[in-house]
Amino acid sequence: MKPVKIAMMSLTHGHTRKYYQTLRENSKLDWVASCAEDQAAKDVYELYKTGVPCYLSAEEMFRKHPDIEAVVLASANDRHLEQVRFCAERGIDILSMKIPTFDMDEYDKMIELCGKAGIICQIELELHYNPVVLRLKKLLGEGAVGRILSVQATNITLSPVWAFPWQGVPEASFGSRVPLRAGDRRFRGGALCDHPHVFDMIRWLTGSDFDCLFAEVAPNLRPDIEVEDMLLVNGRMKDGTAFLFDPSWSRMEERLKVPAPGWEVFPKRMEVNITVTGENGVLVCDCFGPNVYHNGAPNDRYTVQYTYFDEWIGLIDEFVDCVRHRKQPKINLKWHKQTIQAMNACYESISTRTPVRPA
Repeated sequence: MKPVKIAMMSLTHGHTRKYYQTLRENSKLDWVASCAEDQAAKDVYELYKTGVPCYLSAEEMFRKHPDIEAVVLASANDRHLEQVRFCAERGIDILSMKIPTFDMDEYDKMIELCGKAGIICQIELELHYNPVVLRLKKLLGEGAVGRILSVQATNITLSPVWAFPWQGVPEASFGSRVPLRAGDRRFRGGALCDHPHVFDMIRWLTGSDFDCLFAEVAPNLRPDIEVEDMLLVNGRMKDGTAFLFDPSWSRMEERLKVPAPGWEVFPKRMEVNITVTGENGVLVCDCFGPNVYHNGAPNDRYTVQYTYFDEWIGLIDEFVDCVRHRKQPKINLKWHKQTIQAMNACYESISTRTPVRPA
């Protein structure tokens, strides 16, 4: 299959660095160009010495590389509608970061733009391609625990705000400046906006959608940021499955400008665990378990180096297959919309201190 000629835009999302490796090493992609949001993003990009040209203007990038077929939108959430429109006008397929937008009018506009242009828009939720999670789904499909009764999941990390500042800016992350609740100095746009994975996974594992959610925030671990970093969500799916989610920034970080091993203060920067309880048993899934720990760089202390299987391989396999055969990915805009509606319901629940049904 002919490699897809691909580019990147903005370079300001927390997953950007992973794409520097993926786009360079995956033989199904031909990485031809990048476009940085600003000079600061371009300066960080140059540290990785990819050999791929980087511009400060998307128009210039597309003018100099008219053969671009697809782009990775590695940008702030509030930039997505504008960039989706830009790509739709040019017939460019899209691999977008995990929150298209929290504004449902904007969301519907993106669906309309992509539909009229006939372009692919895949939402990047790499956990679907993790081999441990694929094994979990296979076992559940085979009835290993019988009918599912409950799902408990964590998606806890350190905070990306220090290296990717827009993720601590409510207008850029959530899309507007909305207080968490009356009397709270914090605004929507923190850890919840960074961790849609568990909300998406339960829909995929159960085949059901959200019926009711209740969410609560804790006092921040990081008093100097103005968005939430700790919260808990519970509720029920339409098929009766109960759930409890922890999508927090509850790992503390060394505030390195360029993330690297040693960024974590706690010796593991990420915990993504799923426990499924059924009528006949329990399955426990540690999605990022295999690691190497060592004392060393950069600060001569306990440091983690991840050694798990690269789930971006499966993600790119699906994206390329969809681009070449003009079919919709499983995590498309229309499917993912219910996940974002559920996350909006979480914010409403935090504000009202009541259970909320997704709109």
